[in-house]
Amino acid sequence: MTTTRRTQQDRRDQAEAALLTAAAELIVEQGVRALTLARIGERAGYSRGIVTHHFGGKQALIEQLARATQTGFVPGLNDLPAGLDRLLRLIDGYLGELGRTSVFNQAFLLLWAEAATQPELARIFRERDEAFRADLREDIEAGIADGTVDPAIGPEEVAVAIVGQLRGIALQRLLAPGCVDVEQLRRSITGHWRRALSPGMTRPPSP
Repeated sequence: MTTTRRTQQDRRDQAEAALLTAAAELIVEQGVRALTLARIGERAGYSRGIVTHHFGGKQALIEQLARATQTGFVPGLNDLPAGLDRLLRLIDGYLGELGRTSVFNQAFLLLWAEAATQPELARIFRERDEAFRADLREDIEAGIADGTVDPAIGPEEVAVAIVGQLRGIALQRLLAPGCVDVEQLRRSITGHWRRALSPGMTRPPSP
C-alpha cells in the first residue's frame, strides 16, 4: 500500500488548525481571561512552546482566530458581484449560519463582546468590524450605482445598522438559543432590508 508523506507545510497547517480549535474551545468553555498558552497547547496535544513557535504569542493567536472565524462565515458570496442581491444574500446567509453555530463562531462572538472592555482585543475587533462594514458599503454603493438601492440611502449609516443588528441577534442566539427563531428572522429581516433600501420608498423629509 502506498502512503503519502506529509510535507512540512501539511504538518504546520495541521498544528495551527489544532491550536486554533483548542483556543476556540477553551474560550467557549472557560472565557477569554482563562486562556493561556499552556492550556491551548495541552488541549491541542502539543507543548506550550509550539503555540509560541507558530503564532509568536497569545495575542497573535487571538488575532488569527478572529480572522479565521469571520472569513467565509457566509459561503458562496465571493463570486457574486457587489450590489443589493449580494447584500441580501449576506444577511440571509448570516442569519442562517446562526442556526449552525460552531465553536469558532461562538468564540468569535465572545471575543467580540469582551473587546468592549479589553484594550488588547479592541483593536482586533475594530479592524474586523470595519472590514465587515466596508463589504456592506461596497454592496450599497454598487446598488445605488445600478439603480437597485435608493440614492438617498447613506451607505455608512446602513452598514453600521446592519452590523449592529446581525451581531446583536447572534449574541442573543448564543445566550438564549430557544428565544431566537432563526428561520423566521431570515424571512422578516431580509424582507425588511429589501424594502428599506429599494428606490421609491416614502421617506420622511430631512430636518
